[in-house]
Amino acid sequence: MRGAIDLGALAQARKAQSVAANAVANAPAGVVVDVSEQDFQQKVIDVSKTVPVIVDLWAEWCGPCKQLSPLLEKLAAEYKGRFVLAKIDVDANPRLSQMFQVQSIPAVFAVIGESAGPLFQGAIPEAELRQVIEEVLRIAAEQGVNGTINSEVQEDVAPVIEEEQIDPRLEAAFNAIEQGDFAAANNSYKEMLNQTPADQVAQAGLAQVGLLERASKLNPNDVLQKASDRKDFASQMDLADLELMKGNPGAGFAVLIKAIKISSGEDRDKLRARLLELFVVVGDSDPEVIKARRDLASALF
Repeated sequence: MRGAIDLGALAQARKAQSVAANAVANAPAGVVVDVSEQDFQQKVIDVSKTVPVIVDLWAEWCGPCKQLSPLLEKLAAEYKGRFVLAKIDVDANPRLSQMFQVQSIPAVFAVIGESAGPLFQGAIPEAELRQVIEEVLRIAAEQGVNGTINSEVQEDVAPVIEEEQIDPRLEAAFNAIEQGDFAAANNSYKEMLNQTPADQVAQAGLAQVGLLERASKLNPNDVLQKASDRKDFASQMDLADLELMKGNPGAGFAVLIKAIKISSGEDRDKLRARLLELFVVVGDSDPEVIKARRDLASALF
């Protein structure tokens, strides 16, 4: 299982969502299903007796989920019912999250013949995802689970969704991130901001690149050891970065807010600035950000 999480770029996530929406709109009904605690038995366990089910555990606040889920939806439509994609919101269905023993998201499992097994954690490239799906189908076939979802393609259900036009500078930034060239990604986002200072996509992208670059230089064990000293504020900031990379923004925000409460002067200013930067990474409308803003106000005043 993969523990590392790549936040990616907003542009690529939006592009993937557009492509996935178009594919799913023209796919056999039932290949992508939302699952709750109430219908898990029916939509996952029972279905897994005749067709393999790939389970995607996600959350609205999770950046990597917004990269992975559209790819899974696109491939589910492309495979035309050879497997079912079951999507589980871990915030709305905590008991299912506990049942799968989820430690970080996105987390993906296969259910074949009523038996579940882990596939991977974190966002992975489409080519690698295809390999995983092919392996799931091979194992399912060996166990006699090789049916399909036999619903006709709904050709007139929804109009074709035109793919969103992506700024080439966003594409360049995403490609640079994929290659680990954070300086080039920074330059692309800064070029956009020089032209349009209020561009929220570029602001978020720049903050994401900053997080990725900082996290790439961290040793988690060293950070945990140093952060045991609550007044080592640099280590508290590093620990917050690691929590976000694990998909735990609330925990990361809490680390910084606790540090802000016991800091003063320049240290407090740096901690607050880092917290505000991480808010941009996650997004102002996210529930964890809204809560953390209230907690920050209490800590400051």
